[in-house]
Amino acid sequence: MFEPFPDKYVWNLSVGIALAVGGLIGEVDRACRPLHDLATDDDEATQAFFRSWSAVADNLVELAEEDEKRGRRRSAGQKYGRAAVYYQTAERMQAHSFEPRKVAYRNALDSFARYLELTEQPAERVEIPYGGASLPGILVRPDTPDPVPCVLFFNGLDSTKEQLYGSGTAEELRRRGIATLMVDTPGAGEALRLRGLTAVPETEQWAAACIDYLATRPDVDEDMVGMLAWSLGGYYGPRATAFEPRIRFGVAWGSNYDWGQVQLRRLENQGDRPVPHYWEHVKWVWGCHDLDEFLALAPKITLRGIMDRVTVPFLVVHGENDRQIPVHYANDLFHDLVNSPKRELKIFTDREGGVEHCSIDNLPVVRDYICDWIGETVTELRGQR
Repeated sequence: MFEPFPDKYVWNLSVGIALAVGGLIGEVDRACRPLHDLATDDDEATQAFFRSWSAVADNLVELAEEDEKRGRRRSAGQKYGRAAVYYQTAERMQAHSFEPRKVAYRNALDSFARYLELTEQPAERVEIPYGGASLPGILVRPDTPDPVPCVLFFNGLDSTKEQLYGSGTAEELRRRGIATLMVDTPGAGEALRLRGLTAVPETEQWAAACIDYLATRPDVDEDMVGMLAWSLGGYYGPRATAFEPRIRFGVAWGSNYDWGQVQLRRLENQGDRPVPHYWEHVKWVWGCHDLDEFLALAPKITLRGIMDRVTVPFLVVHGENDRQIPVHYANDLFHDLVNSPKRELKIFTDREGGVEHCSIDNLPVVRDYICDWIGETVTELRGQR
């Protein structure tokens, strides 16, 4: 993984994510250079990180506005797209109570919307009814009037639907004749920041809402809906697949087999501040008032004892050097899939790349592997009808 900050894994991960979802190395370097001499990653340094990345995003927005005035829509749109990447990179590192992050997040949404419009992306913003509210999503589908298979793509602890889009996964699936519905699930993105929807262990509730929504669309084959999820989604997705019978196949992009246990160990080994604002963010995501409430909830956030319920094809991908989720959890998940008619475990090595958490060091190679597997599996399932 590209690591411009020695001994600052969390900052380096942010850099890797930005590059993986649409950032450019020159602009990323401009955001990082003012930060190299900061000795720590305390609150002051974290806010300096915010200011530097936001400044690069602000400059791109100004340049995009100049392009628009000259009628250069696509050029403007591309700049807005990268500005959205950098605003979100700045925002995700900050404390929940840090007021400027709210402005940056709004700027990210506005910039991303301009990107979709001006570059004429094959994307549709949708609202998915969920309880008395709704979940915001982005739907991408092939250019055909016929009903097509669809993959639900769920994010993790602090990623967003815009980052899912930036991974290029939806475009690769679209070229394979498959739609993708990328969702800010409860506890993530807009669902958390603007609507106050927090996560629950029973993620099949979110999946059911998404499939109910897809069933209202004549351009989607509701009988061919799959699940893909990364990072903490490596718990969300498999859990949903185990309990929602309408999911026809599943992919865990990083096996969060026992995320609750990982958090208990993190607290034991790293204390109450493994990185700035970590536990504050975790409590926010799960709607917990204090750490004791989260620690009582954590044991429920596990796939132990339930994955034998999965009776559909399932792929587990994991990087051998994942520094957040031990690789043995990928083996644990795979071995529990005893009733899957087609189960596969793929551990990515240095030879291939994609060895870090969610393949941030080489995302395309893992993305393409997943999309090939999904395309082949959809063809097989259709042949069984």
